[in-house]
Amino acid sequence: MKVIRKIGEMQAQAQAWRGAGKRIALVPTMGYLHEGHMSLMRLAGRQADVVVVSIFVNPSQFGPNEDFDTYPRDFERDRQLCEQEGIQAIFAPEVSEMYPADASTWVVEERLSRPLCGATRPSHFRGVTTVVAKLFHAVCPQVAIFGRKDAQQLLVIERMVRDLNMPVEIVGAPIVRESDGLAMSSRNKYLEPEDRLNALSIQRGLRAAQAAYAAGERASVPLRQRVVDQIVAAGGTVDYVELVSRTDLRPVEPVRPPALLAVAAYFGRARLLDNWFID
Repeated sequence: MKVIRKIGEMQAQAQAWRGAGKRIALVPTMGYLHEGHMSLMRLAGRQADVVVVSIFVNPSQFGPNEDFDTYPRDFERDRQLCEQEGIQAIFAPEVSEMYPADASTWVVEERLSRPLCGATRPSHFRGVTTVVAKLFHAVCPQVAIFGRKDAQQLLVIERMVRDLNMPVEIVGAPIVRESDGLAMSSRNKYLEPEDRLNALSIQRGLRAAQAAYAAGERASVPLRQRVVDQIVAAGGTVDYVELVSRTDLRPVEPVRPPALLAVAAYFGRARLLDNWFID
């Protein structure tokens, strides 16, 4: 397995693979890998001949008071996990390699990035779309794998690829959960034991909404309220609980597929995401 730090070296290797007729899959990550990431790698291995995992904590998607400096990092552990999964290369550039000191170009998606996470993190998706575009240019993949836990991110990337005619297939992978139902996330590391237990209220709320929907409820307010009630009762702070169309992320009333019940909530200092794809 290769560890590549320079964009030019990554591009040269990608062109060599492509020249040999290899199909390349990219799994973009910020490292501190967990079983959710491993599931993306395994899916990528079924989609392509070569799998590249990028490990890059992207400063441009963090706000000024967010956790860039404290975001969990353990490159040696990540390297070992990638090697165990049979990954062909890790692309792990330095910040200075990805963002020259005088960099002044950004990729901005102006519609799907504005609600939900974009409402409280206004610069977040500008950083996401820019870094993903840069990773695509560096790794030159034919397919890229993203998890559905970050549902809005997945939809924004799909829109960017469509609008800018990028020759990359985007594949969304199912959420991977801990045995008790908590969606896997690198930020789960921030949870104190009590917060970790209380965070299970997110999944309880989603299950309550699913049960109500299965029983015939189609009004968005009572479905959303089932999630809010569980989080608040467990001492969490709701950032948002929204029922939106997966086509344009606008509120839906009555609820009809394809829709998304999207959740962001704080437990302790951890901001956790979860969702339900209504198909």
